[in-house]
Amino acid sequence: MSHIEAEKSAIDDRTEAGRPASGAKPRSGLSEFWYYFSQNKGAVIGLVIFLIIVLVAIFAPMLAPHSPTVQNRDALLIPPMWEEGGRSAFILGTDPVGRDVLSRLMYGARFSLFIGVVVVVLSVSSGVLLGLIAGFFRGWIDTVIMRVMDVILAFPSLLLALVLVAILGPGLTNAMIAIALVLQPHFVRLTRASVLAESEREYVTSARVVGASRLRLMFVTILPNCLAPLIVQATLSFSNAILDAAALGFLGMGAQPPTPEWGTMLAEAREFILRAWWVVTFPGLAILITVLAINLMGDGLRDALDPKLKRS
Repeated sequence: MSHIEAEKSAIDDRTEAGRPASGAKPRSGLSEFWYYFSQNKGAVIGLVIFLIIVLVAIFAPMLAPHSPTVQNRDALLIPPMWEEGGRSAFILGTDPVGRDVLSRLMYGARFSLFIGVVVVVLSVSSGVLLGLIAGFFRGWIDTVIMRVMDVILAFPSLLLALVLVAILGPGLTNAMIAIALVLQPHFVRLTRASVLAESEREYVTSARVVGASRLRLMFVTILPNCLAPLIVQATLSFSNAILDAAALGFLGMGAQPPTPEWGTMLAEAREFILRAWWVVTFPGLAILITVLAINLMGDGLRDALDPKLKRS
């Protein structure tokens, strides 16, 4: 008997050792989220970079060495300070009309983040509402909403945004409205799919049996259980909004000069690409780094919020 008990004890020990959370207190929702998010090192790096960009945008008036719109006529196309002919007063050089590139990049972060936030709020709020209605009521309402979304998706996103801005008129506000409308179908389809899946679950049936109203079923019972994929999609749409806004600004249909928006900065520097590389390179790098950081964060959010991807 002692031999059998010893084997049983060894098996129990191995079983306990294989449990990662054995003997530890259960993680709260936030700590569990951070645990799985932090497993993705790229996501953590993206989060750090994004937080730095946010801080730069918030404190741009204090960090920027110059005004983003002041023109220095005696400092046209000054190269970065480490190149021959550069000045320490203009660390990243100046643009064709003598404005400090570094200061414009810092203020440009404000516009890019503002565009991303407004576009995501508009597209998420309208897209989730339409998707919720389509998935819950189904029938002809679902058919009409989804066919309209299919029509929007049939157009290339940038081309449709250009057409909408051309109709509404060039400008930052109209560009944000156009981009939000272009991104909306993704949230509609994702919400509808999640609602269709959740509507068949037992907890929804139980809520119906006890007499829950349609609004309560939609917004209190079903919607909270559909948020995880929507959060990930919103993060990725944030980066798409920044890219689309920069593209519209580059084409002259978004933010208008002298607004220090990254896409507009690229547009103003097109004719100086060959003889003043810095006026194009630094705004392009700003867009690249910001979008990459947000996409890395989105990847980490997917790992943290999707139970199928959580590692024990």
